[in-house]
Order: sequence, then C-alpha cells, then structure tokens
Amino acid sequence: MSGTLIGIGTGPGDPDLITVKGRDGLLRADRIFVPVAASSSPDEPGYAERVVAHHVPHDKPIHRLVFELDKDHRDIAWARAADKVADVVAAGGTAAFATIGDPNVYSTFAYLAREVRRLVPDAAVRTIPGITAMQDLASRTGTVLCEHDEPLQLMPMTAGTGRIREAVAGGGTVVLYKGGRRLPEIRAVLEEAGALDRAVFGAHLGHADEDVRSEVPHDPAPYLSTVIVTPERQERT
Repeated sequence: MSGTLIGIGTGPGDPDLITVKGRDGLLRADRIFVPVAASSSPDEPGYAERVVAHHVPHDKPIHRLVFELDKDHRDIAWARAADKVADVVAAGGTAAFATIGDPNVYSTFAYLAREVRRLVPDAAVRTIPGITAMQDLASRTGTVLCEHDEPLQLMPMTAGTGRIREAVAGGGTVVLYKGGRRLPEIRAVLEEAGALDRAVFGAHLGHADEDVRSEVPHDPAPYLSTVIVTPERQERT
C-alpha cells in the first residue's frame, strides 16, 4: 500500500510562526523535502529549509528539490522532483514537503502533488496549513485585513496593472504577492487611485534581510514581496 505526501506550510520565515502540527509533521515524516531555486548557490539553504532546520534534529537529513522558474525548464524540474518524492511514497513512507507560507496559496506544492499522484495514483495527499505573508505583514504593521462586509482579494503582482487597478477600485482590501520587480508600476497605480496612504509593504518577512515599511517603495523589490492596500474606512458607531 502506498504512503503519504504531506505539504507543510512553514509560515513566512520566522521559525516561531510554524504551527505545532506543522512541526510535528516534519518530525514524524520518513523524509523531508524542501524547494530550492535552480539559480541559488549550492551551499545556500532556501527559505523553507531555514525554518525546517530550526525544528528538526541535526541528524535528520533535509533533501533539496531543485525548481526552475524559467518556463522552458520548469516542467522538467517538477518531473524530476516528483520522481524523488514518489520513490518514498510508493514504498509506503511519508514524505513531507515544506513550503513557505501555506501549501495551498501560490505554492509549488500543488504542482508537485499533481505529479506525484500521476506516478503513484493511490498515494494519500494531505496538507498542513501555514501562516501567510499577508497575515504576518498585517500583524507587523497593525493593519486590519478586513472587517464588516469588506471583501479581501489576493492576486500576484504579475496580474497586470489593469486587474490591480480594478481590484483597488472595488472597495475592499487588496493583497499583492510575489513579483516585486513590478513595484514601480504598482506604486503608480496606487498613487493614481489615491491609495498610497492606505498601503503597507513587506519583503522577506522573518528573515535577516526583511524589509517592512508603511509605504510602498519607488524601486523594484525582491520576488517575495507583499503589498496590502486597505479600503477607505469610516468610523462606525
């Protein structure tokens, strides 16, 4: 009988923000996998790996899976990664894949899980939720994400200025993830909408180089950036 693949959210970066259930899942897994970018230095641990290493014994190996952002090589990288994970699951073991944030929110885990299911059709796939960057940034900046009947929209910065402009005009809170190189054009959209004073920014949350601001920078930012734009709010009695 085949085993289990578990996607574990490790939170934005601060090791203290992983859940107890997530930590226990790592400790019980037969093998732990973490994603690393192909462009990373071979000796440089990824963001999820840094959190995992904080919680598991030093003698428990952490296995890196190399992923490509380049579209021409991305599918090949996913297939290779899935082969390694599938070996564990097909043998009846439990493979844990640790990912920053939450495994069901813009995560590489969704792609990995599909490939593993293709290779091991009867594999069990589960997830353990993690704290997201928008929750962490909201906490750090004292930002209320939504209240009363306000909607909350989440989209990548690469969604395009048209969609972002429309979302900001919709009257709810807008959260923008990933793609910090687009920050100058996003700032321009927010300035045009008169929403700059209602926006906060954060990048690499929980890491040594984290950057948290009460304003959106003018210059491009790291890929792992988050912007929260809240609606105009009136005091309710």
